[in-house]
Amino acid sequence: MVGFVNSVIGLKGIDGGRERCARRRSRLARVQLSGVKLPGLGDVSVVDDGYVVDPEALKDKAKALVGEVVVVKYGGAAMASEELKAKVVGDVAFLRSFGVNVVLVHGGGPAVNVMLKRLNIEAVFRNGLRVTDEQTMEVVEMVLAGKVNKDLVSLINQCGSKAVGICGKDARMIVAKQKNPDLGLVGEVTSVDSTLIDTLISGGFIPVVSSIATSDDGTAYNINADTLAGDIASELKARKLIMMTDVPGVMKDPKEIETLYSSLTYGQTQDLISEGIISGGMIPKVQCCTDALKAQVKETHIVDGRRPHSLLLELFEDQGIGTMITQ
Repeated sequence: MVGFVNSVIGLKGIDGGRERCARRRSRLARVQLSGVKLPGLGDVSVVDDGYVVDPEALKDKAKALVGEVVVVKYGGAAMASEELKAKVVGDVAFLRSFGVNVVLVHGGGPAVNVMLKRLNIEAVFRNGLRVTDEQTMEVVEMVLAGKVNKDLVSLINQCGSKAVGICGKDARMIVAKQKNPDLGLVGEVTSVDSTLIDTLISGGFIPVVSSIATSDDGTAYNINADTLAGDIASELKARKLIMMTDVPGVMKDPKEIETLYSSLTYGQTQDLISEGIISGGMIPKVQCCTDALKAQVKETHIVDGRRPHSLLLELFEDQGIGTMITQ
């Protein structure tokens, strides 16, 4: 047996306590495991620096999510590292083994860039958005709906779960229109039909959704994965939407982890946007979360996907490790 492990995490409130960092104890740390195989996680003893896993403690906490839908958007640096990728898909399989209905939505921009370079096709961006002509769209679809999607499916299946890879073209699940002619085949979602996802969930499968959509006339569109995850969570009326990013969460000072807000309300996010504290690339991520809240998603989270097992730590730590946004 080991004692509780001290962990210093930034806990933020809007009024008065914005700069306060509270020291707290891990509720995951109970029993040092040795050679114990957890569903999805494999043979592990340490979840994160200073954290050890007790499957019974996790099981108790997971009970609150049994039968609930949790949509996870996965991408960025966490997808570039094979080691981190294995941990993320392990966490997904682990949650499914306890009866949590996980839907994994992914992008894969870096993998697209690698393939474009290999094919000597220049990657063009405007205001942070990929300009997608027909040639580029062929590569985007090949990489996202093909290589990236099926690699994730294979990894999840190796963890003992059953995953099925799909994209918006399947069963006309995601219909989109052109977002901006200057961006080419970059789409804006106009409708989501969750029938296929519902069917897969009912069958015990983990839907793995790549961010490709179709138009009314069958044209393929590249969709921002953050936006798509929010749209899918909204249509499913998910319990949670979790955005895995390359930052710890919403911070007053992006350079200081101690200024992390552990929880915010919808109204507080709007105040922080007005004050310029939430700015740049964090604005669309927060807006995805608040749009989902308006559509009756109960809780949304922004977490650092670069941190090993951040998904489990956010869900099962008493204060989480990222930023939770609620109504």
